[in-house]
Amino acid sequence: MSFGGFGMEIGKALPLGSTVTGRGVNFSVFSRNATSVSILLFENPRSDSPYEEIRLNPKKHRTGDIWHCQILGLTAGVFYLYRVDGPYIPEKGFRFNYHKALIDPYTKALTDFSNWDFFSCMGYDPEEASRDLSFSYHDNLFTLPRCIVIDDDFDWQGDTPLNYPLRFSVLYETHVRGLTKNPNSGVQYPGTYRGVTEKIPYFKDLGITSLEFLPIQEFNEHENYKINPKNGTRLTNYWGYSTVAFFAPKNSYAVDNTPGAAVREFKEMVRELHKAGLEVILDIVFNHTAEGSEMGPTFSFRGLDNAIYYILDENPRYYKNFSGCGNTVNCNHPVVRSFILDCLRYWVIEMHVDGFRFDLGSILGRDQQGRLMENPPMLEMIAQEPALSQTKIIAEAWDAGGAYQVGWFPGGRWAEWNDRYRDDVRRYWRADPSKTRHLATRLSGSSDLYLRDGRKPFHSINFITSHDGFTLKDLVSYNDKHNGDNGEDNRDGNDDNNSYNYGSEGPTSDPDLESIRERQLKNFFTTMMVSLGTPMLLGGDEIGRTQRGNNNAYCQDNEISWYDWSLVEKNANVFRFAKEIIAFRLRHHGFMRPEFYTGRDGNYNAIPDISWYDDKGDAPKWDKLNYCLALRMDGSKADILADRDDNDFFIMFNAGLEPAVFRIADAPEGKTWVRAVDTGLPSPEDILSPGNEKPLKSPKTYTIAARSMAVLISKDIP
Repeated sequence: MSFGGFGMEIGKALPLGSTVTGRGVNFSVFSRNATSVSILLFENPRSDSPYEEIRLNPKKHRTGDIWHCQILGLTAGVFYLYRVDGPYIPEKGFRFNYHKALIDPYTKALTDFSNWDFFSCMGYDPEEASRDLSFSYHDNLFTLPRCIVIDDDFDWQGDTPLNYPLRFSVLYETHVRGLTKNPNSGVQYPGTYRGVTEKIPYFKDLGITSLEFLPIQEFNEHENYKINPKNGTRLTNYWGYSTVAFFAPKNSYAVDNTPGAAVREFKEMVRELHKAGLEVILDIVFNHTAEGSEMGPTFSFRGLDNAIYYILDENPRYYKNFSGCGNTVNCNHPVVRSFILDCLRYWVIEMHVDGFRFDLGSILGRDQQGRLMENPPMLEMIAQEPALSQTKIIAEAWDAGGAYQVGWFPGGRWAEWNDRYRDDVRRYWRADPSKTRHLATRLSGSSDLYLRDGRKPFHSINFITSHDGFTLKDLVSYNDKHNGDNGEDNRDGNDDNNSYNYGSEGPTSDPDLESIRERQLKNFFTTMMVSLGTPMLLGGDEIGRTQRGNNNAYCQDNEISWYDWSLVEKNANVFRFAKEIIAFRLRHHGFMRPEFYTGRDGNYNAIPDISWYDDKGDAPKWDKLNYCLALRMDGSKADILADRDDNDFFIMFNAGLEPAVFRIADAPEGKTWVRAVDTGLPSPEDILSPGNEKPLKSPKTYTIAARSMAVLISKDIP
């Protein structure tokens, strides 16, 4: 068979997607209930109509539920879409629509999104949105991005994923565009993968080990139609939690706008980050897609096999909405499980990423009716997948449907974003009553959450702030959210932030107030770095980045979200402290021990691996503690389960409003305590470099200023 000068063969059912074979391109797509499938080929990204429409013969080009063919003579760079026909019976969950061109779920790249008319993909006339007119003859062909056939060849120069053990990692959550988009970023290619690469010296100076990127899988930033009421500008989908193509890196983050160049530039970024010893972790969104609710657009999964890809309501015309975004992916359907695993394998094997953070991860544990499962096959398969055995897998262990699984996320080796850590540490340093005992639990790796099912302290991802909420600077500058720029009358975003402004809302010129806020930033940094678990910083917190009190900046692709690099100099004291405390943690294996504390002596020196004290030096009465707490950690290799001894540590916390005099435990025999960190002291005395630690004025007591903490380490007596 031939057409347009090209030959056509039956082809192969696997792998799914478009594959360059050397003789042509093999196309393969899943649809169980379709009655016809056509491949549309385009001469260029802007072609209004295909130059060929190839209708597949189900008797020849179908194996089971997979439609396939090989078109001879085609090469990488070909543009294509699908048309799929079948029953349109919404009350039975079928929403096939031949008038809607469809994106291949396995496409590795898409063309430009800038002209994509969101409503052309809709299943209804927007002027009649109150009616369910999903079956529409409005063809979306003219504006829908085209899929691009990609050749996976790339010169990796010997690169492989770094796969650092979690306990030796310090994560840094950031956004590809926002990191360098500000004109003062000092890079040649702002807002791009190459811009990230240009910031490698900064990341090395800061000392983090791993970059955790907000979604980079292709999404439509233009889908948000809200207007900023303050200046009348159109808002965007800035964060990207609305995936269109799961295998495709974001096209607009590339410098080269040649179709498919984003794949190469993403790989270049990963390769260069790895050369610098920096991991790449992707925030990935399998819980829902950009097709939205029953009133949303049809451009991929819905038109291929709606009832298989999504969890439908008891009335299949509607969708279960455990994501809060209109639909829920049917993650535990066998076909969808295969899709998710294929996607993860691709990003690890072909794109060399080191890990994933799964947005609203609890949805991956729901069955096909939306019920939470005790042993979800999807989560177990991810944890047991051989190609991912060294890959970090991190769950956001909740969803918008009421699931909350922090501490009991199923599936084995999963790490979790620990929001209990976030909230307890925030409340302690805000000086909420009766929170000191909770601080002790979080410092100890949250054994209340992770010990019972055999997980380790490093499975707790310890964070104070993330993209979702206040920045650290805003956490200590605002009592309330200020989201008026989002076009929702300040209704969006969390109202319960456990924040405190210390007397004045927002920016201040009061030096005393600024001093308190700066001290609290240092307290948060230090608490994270001396806690068992895996610390994660929100990018920009180390330089005091602010979002002006906006705690839901999902739609702000502007100075609200972009990093202000002038703060590196303006807040040099904070930046220096952040660098030094990260380095302090990574020098001391005692804070990265692989097991929970036992309270027992592991090396027969009569000192337990951890001991707790109140400010008087007595064992704490946990239910009656004030805002003072101290701990002693034995650094002997037997107690920290390392191959060499560390220092011993004596750490004191005072969230109270008055200074506190702590009685210090005796230093180990032949050693003395010296001061390494004291957040109550001005820079550069607040943290001291190795070899420059200061001896104590008194060997028995130490005074901690209000809202401060200190870290003493043991050293040999000269």
